[in-house]
Amino acid sequence: MFEKIEMMRMARAMGQYASQRQVTVARNIANADTPGFKAEDLQSFTDSYRSAAYAAMRTTDPRHLEAPDWSPATHATVSETGVSPNGNSVSLEEEMLKAAEVKRGHDLSLGIYSSALDLLRTSIGRRA
Repeated sequence: MFEKIEMMRMARAMGQYASQRQVTVARNIANADTPGFKAEDLQSFTDSYRSAAYAAMRTTDPRHLEAPDWSPATHATVSETGVSPNGNSVSLEEEMLKAAEVKRGHDLSLGIYSSALDLLRTSIGRRA
């Protein structure tokens, strides 16, 4: 039932994106001293979610297969620039800033989900 409500789908996708980006940031930090390691990051949530929404709208015939739900795993990671002498491109300062962005994004997704649940409860006559 909840997967049909766009706000719930978006909140779920934001949570998945935050989770996948946290894994990517943690991997970058873990390999900060690995020679030749290239730092990675996910494409922005807005771009990836919007492109997935447009992809789902392209089905013009009922016999076409629908696009699967949005997933952060389907969006490629991009390498960063700025390489140290040993070939490593991880900047711990940038990764810490990304980790803070991830936390903020995760908190936002939880807030949207909580608000959506409150709206649903109110609409069926229960107090939030």
